[in-house]
Amino acid sequence: MKLPDGKVIVPGCVTHSTDVVEHPELVAQRIERFARLVGADNMMAGADCGFGGRCHPQIAWAKLESLTRGAALARV
Repeated sequence: MKLPDGKVIVPGCVTHSTDVVEHPELVAQRIERFARLVGADNMMAGADCGFGGRCHPQIAWAKLESLTRGAALARV
């Protein structure tokens, strides 16, 4: 898919809607899938929504750590 010049999307590669912490390899797969669709330079991995008030802070930090590790594993 061709995005407009200068457009960067931030797909949610971890979710706020469950307390389950995504495995970094799953996060890496999600990042790779989006990168194949729009190009690695046109995306930045993120959370699908804010965590505030939706999950315990320790779970939110664990999800962000998984996002970081998944980004390091992703081959884009």
